[in-house]
Amino acid sequence: MAQTARPMTDHDDRTTHFGFRTVAEEEKAGLVHGVFTRVANRYDLMNDLMSGGVHRLWKDAMMDWLAPRPGQRLLDVAGGTGDIAFRFLRRAPGASATVCDLTESMLAEGQARAGAESLGDRLDWVVGDAMALPFADAVFDVYTISFGIRNVTRIDVALAEAWRVLKPGGRLMVLEFSQIPNAALQWAYDRYSFNVIPAMGQVVARDRDSYQYLVESIRRFPDQETFAGMIRAAGFEQVKYRNLTMGVAALHSGWKL
Repeated sequence: MAQTARPMTDHDDRTTHFGFRTVAEEEKAGLVHGVFTRVANRYDLMNDLMSGGVHRLWKDAMMDWLAPRPGQRLLDVAGGTGDIAFRFLRRAPGASATVCDLTESMLAEGQARAGAESLGDRLDWVVGDAMALPFADAVFDVYTISFGIRNVTRIDVALAEAWRVLKPGGRLMVLEFSQIPNAALQWAYDRYSFNVIPAMGQVVARDRDSYQYLVESIRRFPDQETFAGMIRAAGFEQVKYRNLTMGVAALHSGWKL
């Protein structure tokens, strides 16, 4: 059964989840930072192996729906190795992109990618927290976050920050793992996720625990309708979502109008 986010109360607003563990809110960012620091140099390879390369199709589908336009300014939060920013810039001549990530080693992997240097005047790399973005109000046309928002300590705060830095008329787009509506398929997917992915992480990245966390974090993330409601609550309008690969992942879109 899909799990939904539970509203926080005054009694538990100092705790959150890190996978299936309950931790103090102030600890989560450091724990997440540790995960991505450890896996940075194998992150792209593991994405290909875990999804059979399908994550590339999902990211292309994100760009198809986003339809980047020349001259737009993109902020890609939790952008890590630059997958989304590179795709955006290839489709939008004269556009610019800023990749913002909490983990400096992930940004370093992105900067080392082929083609990064040639985009130097159009592409910036910034260390920053999704819940306290180091940017002024209303400066970006597009805000994207891909497989990152489930790692944020307070999703509502991150969405509020997305609203703040977008210009009026700006667009939010989130690509994230989600919940499969079919119970039998979800059961099969869970068996794969919990049994295969951590073992793969041990062999390829030499880090089983980080990939155990990543699998658990997917199961803790709100289902499609619940997350759409959170986006609306942050002030976005025309909120819609599209399931990808039967709901293994989903794209959510909203506008600052």
